[in-house]
Parts: sequence; structure tokens; C-alpha cells
Amino acid sequence: MFRNALGKTLRFLGYTVQYGCIAHCAFEYLGGIVVCSGPSMEPTIQSSDIVFSENLSRHFYSIRKGDIVIVKSPTDPKSNICKRVIGLEGDKVCTSNPSDFLKTHSFVPKGHVWLEGDNLRNSTDSRCYGPVPYGLIRGRICFKAEQTSSRVCSEIICLNIHLSK
Repeated sequence: MFRNALGKTLRFLGYTVQYGCIAHCAFEYLGGIVVCSGPSMEPTIQSSDIVFSENLSRHFYSIRKGDIVIVKSPTDPKSNICKRVIGLEGDKVCTSNPSDFLKTHSFVPKGHVWLEGDNLRNSTDSRCYGPVPYGLIRGRICFKAEQTSSRVCSEIICLNIHLSK
């Protein structure tokens, strides 16, 4: 009897580990659902919008200008941020600092991207902390669930992610 209970427990633990590994691989390499917070990407993505992020493009280096990406924050590694890719490695980016009206030119070094929020007046982005290493990119936003009041509609809107601002 003890042997039977032990066998069932070990089998259950084995299945739990297997499903845990499958879920980890799916969220790490395929994508996942993200709830965005903060005003930096308004009006494209509102605070509390639900988006789907795919992670394959970061592994195949297919991130392009205009893509909206989820990135590990360069200033707080425990949190993720959502920003638009403005420049890729080798690009010269013309930006203005949020605190002044001067335009400056910045060079994006190899292995980095330049990120900015769509709401420039209310965004902490590459204008503040400089180019972001490509390795901090977690995924690319490809779908946004349209919300009406507190209920999520069944429609899923594909973001036109390759348009310039």
C-alpha cells in the first residue's frame, strides 16, 4: 500500500516537472500574454492593455525599426518595459532630451537598440539611459486585445508595428 502511494506521488511529481518545463519553454521561446502599465506608450498602448508578445524574433535577430518590444529595464532588472524601436546598431538617431528643447544626435553601437516611448513627454527611455543592449529584449508585441470597459472583446487587433510614429 505504501509502495502504491509512493509510486502515484512520484508519477504526479514527474508529470508536474514535465508540464512545468513545457510551460517554461513556451513562455521563454514562443511568447506570452503581457499586461502593460504606465503612460509611456499612449496612445498606441494604454495602461492596463493586454498584449501578446512573441519571443522568436529576438532569438533570430529580426527586430526592426518601428517594432514595439518588451525589454528588461536597464535601470531596474526586476521589471520589464514596453517601448518602440527607433534605431538599430549602426544608426544615427536624432533625439531631444525630455528636459530641454535641444536636438542631439546619438550613435547606436553594435549589439544595441535605441528605444523610445510613443508618449515622449511622459517616457523614460533611451533619451535618458542611452542605447539598450540587444540581450535585454524579451519579446516583440504582435497583438493587442481590444478592451471595452472591464470586459475584453473577443476581437484581437494586430498592431501595425512597422509604421513610423
